[in-house]
Amino acid sequence: MDYIIYFAITIGILVFIHEFGHFAAAKLSGMRADVFAIGFGKRLFGWNRKTGFTFGELPKDFDGEGHTDYRLCLLPLGGYVKIAGMVDESMDAEFADRPPQPWEFRAKPLLPKVFVITAGVIMNLLLAWLIFWGANFFQGKPFTDTTTIAYVEANSLADSLGFKSGDKILSINGKQVNNWEDVRNEIFINTLGEDLSISLVRNNETITLSIPRNKIPDDESQAMFLLPEGVKPAVGEVLKDSPAEKAGFKSSDILLAVNDDPVFTPKQVTQIISSNKGSEIKVKILRDKDTTQLAVIPNDEGKIGVAIGTVFTGKVHYTTYGFFESFYYGWLDIVRMTDLTFSMLGKVFSGNIEFKKAFGGPIKIAQYAAKSADSGLSSFLYFLALLSLSLAILNIMPFPVLDGGHLVMIIVESIIGREIPVKIKLAIQQVGMVLLLLLMAFIVYNDILSL
Repeated sequence: MDYIIYFAITIGILVFIHEFGHFAAAKLSGMRADVFAIGFGKRLFGWNRKTGFTFGELPKDFDGEGHTDYRLCLLPLGGYVKIAGMVDESMDAEFADRPPQPWEFRAKPLLPKVFVITAGVIMNLLLAWLIFWGANFFQGKPFTDTTTIAYVEANSLADSLGFKSGDKILSINGKQVNNWEDVRNEIFINTLGEDLSISLVRNNETITLSIPRNKIPDDESQAMFLLPEGVKPAVGEVLKDSPAEKAGFKSSDILLAVNDDPVFTPKQVTQIISSNKGSEIKVKILRDKDTTQLAVIPNDEGKIGVAIGTVFTGKVHYTTYGFFESFYYGWLDIVRMTDLTFSMLGKVFSGNIEFKKAFGGPIKIAQYAAKSADSGLSSFLYFLALLSLSLAILNIMPFPVLDGGHLVMIIVESIIGREIPVKIKLAIQQVGMVLLLLLMAFIVYNDILSL
């Protein structure tokens, strides 16, 4: 249910922003916007000045006389604005049998058409830019001041690749790393599709690890890979009347050692506890700024009644920016993410990255929306900005049905000096719609396989 709710919120915001761009640009350009729809397909309900609020479909011969029908439709996977005199997703071409009217899209010169077609993309870019600006201005960019690996579990993936506890990473594929954010970006983002050459210091000696790309997990959430120095397991919740509560554990206690063995991950703690059923164990904890030791006896199931997560106890600094400076760095974020997106697309087409790893559909969007929302408002807004930017990039692609496809057609019409026949436009739109639906079905299929 969380996935459904956050998916609806995310898609609702993005679609509204995008379609409002088209709608506002059409109005400013003197065009009629007959429909402003969230979703596709059957009209569930809506409002316009002529009929007021109504449920179900409007009569087929309904004429809003220039008034927009604001509606919610059955399939919540997008939305559209139906602009008079334009062949769009609705495939409505009744206007083709009559001369162009002054309020129609087809009657306008090139610049207003370009303005209307690109306005949705511009609004998505502005939303992303605004969120990036806010993140830079109000919060700043966090930087984890370490490149040292805290702990490598024996027989783990990181261990098999040659990493050891205490390794200090210097560079990845020749690029120097100065903090853990640099490490993560270079491993999981900037080098997608590439093998890794990692230079590091171990016992005062510089060594290089060569790692094939297929050995790297898709992202940190899919496998315990590398942990920065300063990560510790911590108590998230203590169950009432549990052995842990009776022993004095409290929420937010940081676990330093169990039976005198230093611990770095929840998995370590769980393994030690579960292997000592009925036997007393000693747990060294950090509470606020004080260190103390507690004794607890796991029950017959090898549990003490706590939820264990992770916290970072090292140094994190935030670099904040001024009001206008934040706009500049927000735009740099957009440029960087756009460059990364096209770089990733290039690697998909060259075969260096699997299609299913580069693209996600409604299920993945719902999953990431819920995860980001659980992490807090700032995390959700950042995810929304990335998705809004992705939507802008996707929509400007020169593909039928998308804004980029419409843009190509109006530029061609301007060059040849006449309108492309409506029948040809409809055929292009229909082929584009079929291909787009097939692509969406394939992406959803991959989403389901990845569950």
